Amino acid sequence: MAKNKSDQHGFVYSTNPDFKFEQDAGNQATLPPAQQRLRIQLETKHRGGKTASVILGFTGTDDDLQDLAKKLKSFCGTGGNAKDGEIIIQGDHRDKLLQWFQKNGYTQAKKSGG
Repeated sequence: MAKNKSDQHGFVYSTNPDFKFEQDAGNQATLPPAQQRLRIQLETKHRGGKTASVILGFTGTDDDLQDLAKKLKSFCGTGGNAKDGEIIIQGDHRDKLLQWFQKNGYTQAKKSGG
C-alpha cells in the first residue's frame, strides 16, 4: 500500500490535546526572482556515474517549480526533473544555468559545491 502525502507525515496519535499540524512549506507563495536564493550544484551520486546540475533553494509553489524547470530544460536542450523543491538538469550546465538566472532577474543565484 502506497503512502499518501496527505497522511500528515505518518502521525497516528498525539497525547497533546492542543496538537495541530503545521502547514506544509509547499503551499507558500512564490518569492519574486530577485529574492530567490538559488544554488547550482553538480552531482553524480545515485545517477549511474552520470552528471546532473541540481538547483536547490527554490521557494514557492510546486506549479512554479515545474514551470521554471521546463524553461531551464528547454534552454539547456536536455532532460531533467523537478521534485521535492529541487530541479535536476541532466549534464553539467552550471555556467549556462547561472547565465540564464542572471539574465532573468535571479540575482542571488550562485554556483556552489565542487
